[in-house]
Amino acid sequence: MNHGNEEEQLEPRLDYQKVVPKEALHSLYALEQSIRKGGLETNLLELIRMRVSQLNGCAYCLDMHSKDARAEGETEQRLYGLSAWREAPYYTDRERAALEWAEAITLVSRDQVPDEVYRHARGEFDESELAMLTLAAVAINSWNRIAIAFRAVPGTYQRPA
Repeated sequence: MNHGNEEEQLEPRLDYQKVVPKEALHSLYALEQSIRKGGLETNLLELIRMRVSQLNGCAYCLDMHSKDARAEGETEQRLYGLSAWREAPYYTDRERAALEWAEAITLVSRDQVPDEVYRHARGEFDESELAMLTLAAVAINSWNRIAIAFRAVPGTYQRPA
């Protein structure tokens, strides 16, 4: 890795969509469809996808989900403030509980998922919603790992028409 003043351009490693069996990817896409139909607000899901992608350092997914969030009406202020959501006054209690839950799942190796985080999430989400929120965090963590491992190129995502 280049640590000098010159920027290093990361090259994609491989196009996993060409080599992974179609049924494997269909499973992830089916999970995404279930999450979208699971009753959670689209904007909430995009905030979760953005925050988890921030934690994982996935530039491709940050590009994708910032575009998707904006298309769904999310504000620039809330997107820019997402990395400091605890200090920002413009997230709802429900969003805060979801962000805290998704962070705990993403960083599960640090201290599992603390009981206080679970209690906070259960105060805002019923059982079905919390299960779907968990699946959303699991899904974006999976996509982050795929995009990072194979160096998906940020900026190439185009939102479907």
